[in-house]
Amino acid sequence: MKEIGHIITNFPEKFGIPRQSGLVDTKGKIIFEPQYRTKDAFKGLEKFSHIWIIWKFSESKKQNWAATVKPPRLGGNKRLGVFATRSPFRPNPIGLSSVRLERIEYDERNGTILYISGVDMVDGTPIYDIKPYLPYTDCHDDAKGGFAEEVLEYGLEVEFSEELSSVLPPEYRNSVSEILRQDPRPSYIEDSKRIYGVLYAGYNIRFYVQDDIAKVIEVQKIK
Repeated sequence: MKEIGHIITNFPEKFGIPRQSGLVDTKGKIIFEPQYRTKDAFKGLEKFSHIWIIWKFSESKKQNWAATVKPPRLGGNKRLGVFATRSPFRPNPIGLSSVRLERIEYDERNGTILYISGVDMVDGTPIYDIKPYLPYTDCHDDAKGGFAEEVLEYGLEVEFSEELSSVLPPEYRNSVSEILRQDPRPSYIEDSKRIYGVLYAGYNIRFYVQDDIAKVIEVQKIK
């Protein structure tokens, strides 16, 4: 498998990244390796609204795979088969994301660049391939979501004061609120006094959760 490029995102670490692509309007761009930057390789892609990205779980540190895993959304204490989940701890560390293709640009330094939204990858993630999303075959109206449907509607209310929100540039405020609403905490931790920090776009957003409310207490620009 050849790495054809890398993605640039606002997530310097895994904590806080949406659990699935498309859940939050988080932005990113794909920079390709020199041999894959030619315009010819992307001819016709501009007519598609979404793409599939095949990528590497580069932050997964475990060397061995396990037949069962504990999905965080199920509280981290119920085991399911690895092939029934999207856990990063797999026989092959391959991820799959469906994202919106916002635009395609070309510059002299980096060649063809894909600008996308709905990102669920850490900054610098290696990309193996991209493919166009085909609505007539990739979308199944009668599909079942298995155990994921049991927790689909779960989310937090977010308390984010105008004063703290204004510390963030306007284009990041909604994304940060949506990231917190998705509840990035490990589900097995129940501690209303514990302070968490999400690093996003050069800011540290610190919060705690009480009675299913994420309360932002500090927004600090990272030097």
